[in-house]
Amino acid sequence: MKLHSNPASPFGRKVKVIAYEKGLIDRISLHVLQTTAVGPDLGLVADNPLGKIPCLVLEDGAPLYDSRVICEYLDQLREAPQLFPESGPDRWDALRLQALGDGIMDAALLVRYETFLRPEALRWSAWVDGQLDKVHRGLDRIETVDASGFGGRVDIGTIAIACALGYLDFRFATMGWRETRPGLAEWFETFAERPSMQSTRPDA
Repeated sequence: MKLHSNPASPFGRKVKVIAYEKGLIDRISLHVLQTTAVGPDLGLVADNPLGKIPCLVLEDGAPLYDSRVICEYLDQLREAPQLFPESGPDRWDALRLQALGDGIMDAALLVRYETFLRPEALRWSAWVDGQLDKVHRGLDRIETVDASGFGGRVDIGTIAIACALGYLDFRFATMGWRETRPGLAEWFETFAERPSMQSTRPDA
């Protein structure tokens, strides 16, 4: 299998963490690329017309996108460990957390695009503030509702949250998200030491 991605992509990292946790990373060749909405990679577009990463190309040439689809596909390739609960409250909770983690990553990426790619004269500060509000509200919800129950839990929900926090550390190091969220910070300090997280950590 071939994975179109970039080390800086938090969604690509989520896929790679799943692959490491499932023992599948050796079956995946990484196609590292640079792509933006205004400068898409032509090889990527051939597999994903949206021009977005990550995109997984299977052995038969069929592409899968986006990260949610890829992660669930990888999870069903091997029985254990099961990272997507099969049914019931555990499944919906894991998927909810994945949606929350993905939403935080989406908002942070939009801030990154606005402040890094858009010409300075065209940047919209109210847009940036609105996206950052989403990030902070998401983190506050995890701190007050979810983090105390994470413990040693490893599933698509906690992996998505961890990748979101890792992206904030990577691109928004001065945000100081830990200052008012001690429970989340304590959990992430332990989770970030997992080999799957260490192996996929983007370079500064």
